[in-house]
Amino acid sequence: MVLLAGILILLPMTTPDPPQGKPNFTFGKQTYVHRYTKGNLLEFTPKAQSNLKKWTDMVSINDYPDARDGDGLAGKANAVLENYKAAKAVIVKTDSKPRTEKKPAEHLIVVLFPQPDFIEAAFARFVMNSGVGVSVVYSHRIYGKKAGDAMSKWLLQNGEKYEKELMAMPSVPKH
Repeated sequence: MVLLAGILILLPMTTPDPPQGKPNFTFGKQTYVHRYTKGNLLEFTPKAQSNLKKWTDMVSINDYPDARDGDGLAGKANAVLENYKAAKAVIVKTDSKPRTEKKPAEHLIVVLFPQPDFIEAAFARFVMNSGVGVSVVYSHRIYGKKAGDAMSKWLLQNGEKYEKELMAMPSVPKH
């Protein structure tokens, strides 16, 4: 029993299994597990990345309950873009898919967040989901003081693939 307690103390801190009602989903050939909720924000990481202080891949879902139509959604996307700019993000790409008879308009923002100890790429898709505006954000981090070159290489090899996969998601993961 004492040995078991000693082993438990040495285990790294991880988040518990997802709460009931927060299902896993697959993105980029990885299963994502619910890790954190605060208000209208939910965060998911791959099963093997349970340490929220040092993750590499994350999907965040943000609900915007007051965005009830295309104009409201566009307003939220523009507000997030301004927040990214205020946070000194490097804007890589913005795009909008116009509304069709079958689908409401969608918006995409791709940014880089250079930080002293890592760099993060974020791909944010804004869509209407059951009459409410939602963003689904895929983020990828590379750690290290000189992570810019590695991120440039990662973006060249993977950026378009993850952007297409995000934009092709048939629906927002259930939450």
